Amino acid sequence: MGKINQQMDQQGKSTGRLWIFGLLLLVLLLVVALNLSLGSVSIPLKDIIGTILGSPGIKDSWVYIVQSYRLPKIITAILAGISLSASGLQMQTMFRNPLADPFILGINSGASLGVAVAIMGSTMVGGMFLPAVSSMGELGIVVAASIGSGIVMALILLAGRMVKSSTTLLILGLMFGTATGALVSLLIYFSSPEKVKAYSVWSYGAFNGVTWQQLKVMAPVIVFAIGILFFLPKGLNAMLLGEDYAKTMGLNTRRMRVMILLSASILTGTVTAFCGPIGFIGVAVPHIARNLFKTSNHKILIPAVIVIGAIVAVAADLVAQLPGSQLVLPINVVTSLFGAPFVLWVVLKQKRGATSFNV
Repeated sequence: MGKINQQMDQQGKSTGRLWIFGLLLLVLLLVVALNLSLGSVSIPLKDIIGTILGSPGIKDSWVYIVQSYRLPKIITAILAGISLSASGLQMQTMFRNPLADPFILGINSGASLGVAVAIMGSTMVGGMFLPAVSSMGELGIVVAASIGSGIVMALILLAGRMVKSSTTLLILGLMFGTATGALVSLLIYFSSPEKVKAYSVWSYGAFNGVTWQQLKVMAPVIVFAIGILFFLPKGLNAMLLGEDYAKTMGLNTRRMRVMILLSASILTGTVTAFCGPIGFIGVAVPHIARNLFKTSNHKILIPAVIVIGAIVAVAADLVAQLPGSQLVLPINVVTSLFGAPFVLWVVLKQKRGATSFNV
């Protein structure tokens, strides 16, 4: 009887989780539809499919707005939400820290340094590269951010192969972030107000600056990194119990750490390069998934954070658009206003002895 009851409970949990996934997908469709419909120009929901397909009888202005502006922006938001959430989940698991985020290893700091050098460094450093990158406009910013995040990612991956402890790796990541942050501050100090403002605008984060051509680069890279993650659930579950215990289970922790770092670094670096440093999504979404599905099993959490991350990013963009207004808030303002109270709740929950890291 005990086994039968246990099997029934397991089936009940599986059914309940399927219902939750179904509900989340409906919520995602709803926020995507609202984001396509609302804005400075409102488009009726019943005409959204027609505007996407460019059907006859639909206003040309609506078709242009949706196809050239809103649709690539929403796809970018979905990719960014998925990437940051998946990266945050990996970092929280590897470091067994509920407040770890995708930027804990300094990848965003490397991207920020690349952008800062491209925007503000041309007046301080001679040569052909910096003026060339600066003259490329938004594409130059993406190139600079990619180079900066790529350099830091290479250093982190190298450190991941050399060090034996995740704690040591965490300290190295924090030091990378601190060092690059200091260099950015130095560039800001010696730069003109116009260039400082240009850098500040990038640092606010945005989904609306990514074109269809850029999405052709951004999307495959993110799909590749997410593909790596889908091979890691068993190892991530073992890492929750600590590296020493994971080794007794036969897990090659050093190789596992490199795989996690590779996936998380690519996801974080790609989003930062194309959208700027977007905070709090990577911290909050894994906790939402754990509490919603009542599990720390990564076979469930990985698809869960993918769907929830997409919902949160698209919803944040919808709020940032201030429907009916010409104003657009920076994404980081929206995510910080909602994310900071959530992180505070996580900290207070941890102090009471509760945790969402139970297996």
